[in-house]
Amino acid sequence: MKEDVSLGIKYMLFASLMFAFMGASAKELSDSISSVEVVFFRNLFGVVIILFSIYRKPLVQEGGRPLLLIFRGTAGFIALLMFFYNISVIPLAEAMTFSKTSTIFTAIFAYIFVKEKLGFKGWLGVFVGFIGIMFITKFDGSSLDKTDWLGILCGVGAALAYTSIRELRKYYDGRAIVLSFMGIGTLGPLILMLISEFYSSSTYDFMLAQFVMPSGKDWFFIILLGLFATYAQIYMTKAYSCAKAGIIGTISYANIAFSIILGMFLGDSFPDIWIILGILLIVVSGFLVSLKKD
Repeated sequence: MKEDVSLGIKYMLFASLMFAFMGASAKELSDSISSVEVVFFRNLFGVVIILFSIYRKPLVQEGGRPLLLIFRGTAGFIALLMFFYNISVIPLAEAMTFSKTSTIFTAIFAYIFVKEKLGFKGWLGVFVGFIGIMFITKFDGSSLDKTDWLGILCGVGAALAYTSIRELRKYYDGRAIVLSFMGIGTLGPLILMLISEFYSSSTYDFMLAQFVMPSGKDWFFIILLGLFATYAQIYMTKAYSCAKAGIIGTISYANIAFSIILGMFLGDSFPDIWIILGILLIVVSGFLVSLKKD
């Protein structure tokens, strides 16, 4: 596809808005069902769509890296568990910002495992990003809250998944890679909810919760969750095919602004000065790290 920066930016802004609405739908659902169940329905919707796509146009790929494919799916699934749990208990914008730290960790993992050069701007971005994390978590040298740890680990898990994609795309159709994530993200919650029937723990409530049959209102938000997530993925992919990753990656941070606005409609308070500074530093960090991709 011919490069079209203006169109790429429009696609990414729309994708960012869809991601924010996806998060808002998940937050609404958290009043009735667990975040584990939200992960299940979010991925089930995607599996149906991907399988239909494969039915219409069969996969054409080399294959041969099943363990890495499973690793990608598992890392993405665990990150999603932490992400949706945080959405249910902390302001939407904070949860979204934590997920955006994946850019920082992806740069580090790509340097370690894929031998990608980072450069001065890249390392500066990593440093600025960690300062931003410290502002958001309000880390004072003593301890971090549970949601802080989960937010950081969410970024790490997503980064591991993204880094593995760089190798997997040489062997697999993109739909197979997405299916590995959504397939594990559908089966995993079922297993966890089954375990929860016999064992529960407040420490691990982000991954252990019993199944609750959704009500009529819940089904409405489940459908919205699936639609928003699907359109976000579609238009994000279109955006990256239209313009350079550095430009599109920077525009993607618009979903934090959208999340602040939607979160306030849902009852979140406006972020304090330290969180705002942390968000700005992480946005700057993402911009610096993404420059090496241009």
